[in-house]
Amino acid sequence: MRMVKHALRTAAGAVAAVAVLAVAGTGPAQAAPAPAAPGTPGHLVPKELPPHPDSDWYAGDVTKGLPENVPFCVGKTFPSAGATHRTFWTEYDTGATQIVVRTGTVDAARKLAAAAEKKIRNCAADWRRDYPEGTASWRDYGALPAEDGAHVYGVHTSYPDSEPGIHLYGVGRDGRTVTVVQWGEMGGFEHAPVADFRRTTTTAVVKLYHP
Repeated sequence: MRMVKHALRTAAGAVAAVAVLAVAGTGPAQAAPAPAAPGTPGHLVPKELPPHPDSDWYAGDVTKGLPENVPFCVGKTFPSAGATHRTFWTEYDTGATQIVVRTGTVDAARKLAAAAEKKIRNCAADWRRDYPEGTASWRDYGALPAEDGAHVYGVHTSYPDSEPGIHLYGVGRDGRTVTVVQWGEMGGFEHAPVADFRRTTTTAVVKLYHP
């Protein structure tokens, strides 16, 4: 059975918890997650993520609701109603998640995108309060001219005796649909593929549209 590792970066454990996914499972049967309905806004595919130097990207299905591990900077931000998600991983510690939420109105989507961006801007400070022995900082990588707007941020966390983590976040909106894309791996700001991730974020926002 081939095993593929990917990082699920959360505040729990201070930096990152590494999950192991079995490509061919042999454990007890579990209920399959609900697939996305026809007409769901488009999601990223593996080739649209920042290239990894030593691994292909792999992806789960586009699935209804929020992921089991919501990226830590945007926890408790997105509703599960109207949400779909897709998770991505590599054979190393690099992973990514995309969440898409179709709201009832354009105003609701605008407010949701603003709330997500505020949470990301405050993420490093919130993390330091939760883990005072650690360090955290963030960078604003600027706005993108994608549909009704997008923005990219970086968040770095480090905890004694643990590997540091670098996370990129892209938030964007098209009409009443909002997406957040999170990319993460062990390392610092110097390891972040910012230019490639800006392209990934632009693609994610453009793919949101459907009649």
